[in-house]
Amino acid sequence: MKLSSYLNPRCIYLNLEGDTKEDIIDQMINNTAKHDKTFNDSVDLIKKSVFAREAEVSTAMGSGIAIPHARVDKYDDILISIGIMKEPIECDMADMRNKDLVKIFFMITAETLKSKVILKIMSSITKIALKDKPLLEKLKNAKTGTEVYDLLSHIDVKIENKITAEDVMDPTIKPVSPYDTLNDIARRLITEEKPGFPVVDDNGYFLGEMTERELISFGMPDYTSVMDNLNFFTIGEPFEEYLKNEKTARIQDIYRKKTAVVDRKTPIMEICLLMVNKGFTRIYVVENGKYYGTILRSHIIKKVLHI
Repeated sequence: MKLSSYLNPRCIYLNLEGDTKEDIIDQMINNTAKHDKTFNDSVDLIKKSVFAREAEVSTAMGSGIAIPHARVDKYDDILISIGIMKEPIECDMADMRNKDLVKIFFMITAETLKSKVILKIMSSITKIALKDKPLLEKLKNAKTGTEVYDLLSHIDVKIENKITAEDVMDPTIKPVSPYDTLNDIARRLITEEKPGFPVVDDNGYFLGEMTERELISFGMPDYTSVMDNLNFFTIGEPFEEYLKNEKTARIQDIYRKKTAVVDRKTPIMEICLLMVNKGFTRIYVVENGKYYGTILRSHIIKKVLHI
């Protein structure tokens, strides 16, 4: 099914103005209620749901796009409303540490049990943002609602398919290089608040992962000697080796070579089984040897269980 199948051309709004994302979302809800009867019949519940979801986690996703959404009991429809700003406004992103200048709001409204539909639509919009920059720029600069509708008319949303790794992965987590220093990795672990990163070569081929564990382990006494003799605690500073080498030592000899990988079409249930039964906290999406994204446990909760 095409993305445009969920669009009402009358619910595409251009040149919106407001000081906050809440202002813009409120305008979009009120306008959509005027143009869509099914939406209007549930407008109070929709407004409550959208703002409650936005208060929990911002739906600004980067690339100038926000995707506010609502799941509403007994709402017998799926609708995408689009709002394009006259001038972009600054919005917090989901991690609350970064901000983005949002130009386009895609608001999705669906029935409570239509989480898969919402996720598939969000995945399609994300692909536009990350993979089709020319189309994204055309959308941002569109002059009419008809132009927006036509630009989106060829985008497929494969609702009939199961939720897969491609739908839940985060493609924005920047990989690290085997030639990065210990200091490079430590800085990123702290500033980005991630427990680990994929390691790729210069051509984007996946090599393994670098995590907090490998970083802490560097410079520690050999595990065998630790188990045999706890007197190592009295022998100097255990992180002395790290502190002496953090700006020169590369991670190429210490990153983890074996870790969990799946391809983009791996079903969500298989991914969950790896996390629950095998204890993996991170799974990397790799196809034909190349890295595409990372799946964390939090992504399953955020994108599937609590979309």
